[in-house]
Amino acid sequence: VHLIPVNPIREDGLNPKSRKRIMPDLLTEPPAIDPVYEAHVYCNIPTIAERSMEGHAPHYFKLVSVQVLIRHGDRYPLYAIPKTKRPDIDCMLLPSRKPSHPQLEAFIKYMSKGSAAQMDGSLSSLPRYPSHSLCEMGELTQTGVVQHLRNGQLLREIYISKHKLLLSDWTAKQLYLETTGKSRTLQSALALLYTFLPDFDWKKINLRHQWSTIFCSGSCDCPVRNHYLEEEQRRQYSLRVKNNDLEKIYVDMAKIVGIRTRQLRASNPIDSLLCYFCHNVSFPCTKTGCIGMEHFKVIKRHQLEDERERQEKKLYFLYALLATHPLLNQTVNRLQRIAEGKKEEVFVLYSAHDVTLSPVLSALGITEARFPRFAARLVFELWQDGKRPKEHFIRILYNGADVTFQTSFCKDYYKRSSKPMCPLEKFVNFVKRDMFLIFNSTSYYDACHRRPL
Repeated sequence: VHLIPVNPIREDGLNPKSRKRIMPDLLTEPPAIDPVYEAHVYCNIPTIAERSMEGHAPHYFKLVSVQVLIRHGDRYPLYAIPKTKRPDIDCMLLPSRKPSHPQLEAFIKYMSKGSAAQMDGSLSSLPRYPSHSLCEMGELTQTGVVQHLRNGQLLREIYISKHKLLLSDWTAKQLYLETTGKSRTLQSALALLYTFLPDFDWKKINLRHQWSTIFCSGSCDCPVRNHYLEEEQRRQYSLRVKNNDLEKIYVDMAKIVGIRTRQLRASNPIDSLLCYFCHNVSFPCTKTGCIGMEHFKVIKRHQLEDERERQEKKLYFLYALLATHPLLNQTVNRLQRIAEGKKEEVFVLYSAHDVTLSPVLSALGITEARFPRFAARLVFELWQDGKRPKEHFIRILYNGADVTFQTSFCKDYYKRSSKPMCPLEKFVNFVKRDMFLIFNSTSYYDACHRRPL
């Protein structure tokens, strides 16, 4: 550690000559978030090998189940900025082009043979890998495929090679796989599974289709959830209207493009600009001028301010509790079955979106987490105590970082325990009971139908 030298401090605590400090003054404002740095984190461009905390436990603990929730990898924008040329990005997979992966070529060959896979309904008609020379809207890019080939490889080294979660004779019953009906989520799931499984075998791949982005399955009727989502959307609108810098930037961009400001705003320019940024492509220009980094920074900074206010105002948190209960309840039920000795569905993969991961993080109380980057992963590990085999514990990891003790239901447990994980029953109690307390309810149905005060 290099300490910055400081001049002697006078008795009144003031420094006569230098304002430098070894420790920052705690009363000062926290440093402003750098929108460009945050955008780089969001892009998640595969470069250096990633270090992760997955699979860490005392030697006498046995790993018995892993459940993974991912966001799809890097994609082409869902929206286009009117009257500008679309970003020139190729969605053909070329192993010679960066970023690449040692198994990309084998992945392409194997995916083109996938007739034996069992896929629900519309999933079977989706392409198994991206293949357009000019990406289609929302299509997974080569970067997105590589991100999940890397995720799968990293998880394989930990869970298969080290912990032997699945053996070479693994069966279809040991997996539970579910994806939304978008090609980008299906392809992300297949890329991760290809490098993760001991031996990728189409006959053992049974992918279920989830029509809801919040994975609420048969428990989607929840009027109170919708109420809080509408309130949250009103909060977002109010914050945007108050931001004068943002309004000026939108007016300026609309003039460059030659459309009305309202039309530009509706085209969600940040989604498109992030694609230019992540792929290092120049922002669009017209005869009137160019959209530039200053435009990008102001919009991105507003996005970050919105995230911060969202945490403070709690409307999103209330939405998140009700939005994610069906998925968390399914997770808890499965963990309980495995803790009781069932050997099925020991590895679970949900392939989803940012609008799936964000509310799960919020509901769990993980407020320090960044907005889900491309190919983000949230992992639930279930461990059995070898000294007391009836006792089971969970660890929760987000992008490789252990966030178990950031959760609302386990944040104080580590102060009383030497074990670096959380008792399973704490998670069970949170999902089955404590999630509803804030709604003055005792069940999901009651919380969903009780009128908010």
